[in-house]
Amino acid sequence: SLGADNLRRACAYRDRRGRRRQPEWIQAERYRPSYNKGPQSSGPVLLSRRHLQQDADSSERVLMDMRWGLVPSWFKKDDPSKMQFNTSNCRSDTMLKKSSYKGALLKGKRCVVLADGFYEWQQHSAGKQPYFIYFPQTKDAVAEGKEEDEEWRGWRLLTMAGIFDCWEPPAGGEMLYTYTIITVDASKDVSFIHHRQVRAGKGAGGRMPAILDGDEAIRKWLDFAEVPTQEAVKLIQPTENIVFHPVSTFVNNVRNNAPECLAPIELGAEKEVKATPSSKVMLGWLKNSQEGSPQKKENDLPRWTSQFIHSPSPKKTSAGILQQWLGKEGEPAAKKRKA
Repeated sequence: SLGADNLRRACAYRDRRGRRRQPEWIQAERYRPSYNKGPQSSGPVLLSRRHLQQDADSSERVLMDMRWGLVPSWFKKDDPSKMQFNTSNCRSDTMLKKSSYKGALLKGKRCVVLADGFYEWQQHSAGKQPYFIYFPQTKDAVAEGKEEDEEWRGWRLLTMAGIFDCWEPPAGGEMLYTYTIITVDASKDVSFIHHRQVRAGKGAGGRMPAILDGDEAIRKWLDFAEVPTQEAVKLIQPTENIVFHPVSTFVNNVRNNAPECLAPIELGAEKEVKATPSSKVMLGWLKNSQEGSPQKKENDLPRWTSQFIHSPSPKKTSAGILQQWLGKEGEPAAKKRKA
């Protein structure tokens, strides 16, 4: 949900010479912040500059807004929507086997998908309870820094491993850049069930995104000229360094695009749960953010899900402070209607 300038600052890195740099935005005007994105929408990704400029240092990074759902460069039809298969997610165990991903991966077309976090739904007999999953946040995280050259002190973005490709319409026209998120087996920190949606694939069990934790992992994944595919894929594994909290069913409709999507909620008065440092930071971040998130019309498709269930744990849920926050900010729309 960060604006273009702050997103760029949040992606600052050290180049090969140790200099602190910010990635260049490519067509930054296309980027639109969002609290609720679904497949076929556009989102920000990091990639090596050498993909766009052959003589560039492969360690240099650029930001691009790409469409979620990979369209292979070899796709022959004139309309990507005519693809007969879903490419929003790419299973790590088959990414070097399936033609949709193998060619791009072997050519080094690796990217890092950026987000505040992602949503997951826990199946209940009465419906689905959404959760927001993200990196643990520092207590001093704020919406934005004070000066351009300051170290980024805001929200730590979730960095997910992805594969991208570039498709050219057979009849000519603008090149289309698209990506897929690589998924791995869910970490032991979460429990899971078999997903019942057809789009999850045959025999799909608990999945989660392949999260790159730290700049060294990001560097290796992006620098395709220095780090070969067989070494890079070793980075693709589950991580335990995540936290989560329940959120309102307001997020279940992709057309709902507001801070309420991320706000922690109390699952039930009968359950004694405590606010975590990260969920407190989340509330403060939502309250202090000065950057609006414009409403964006998107296809009413399911959000990306990794098919794993979270047991509501006192260590990772929040309560009480939500009511205080709502008292100041106003009640989310989801609370005003029956689920």
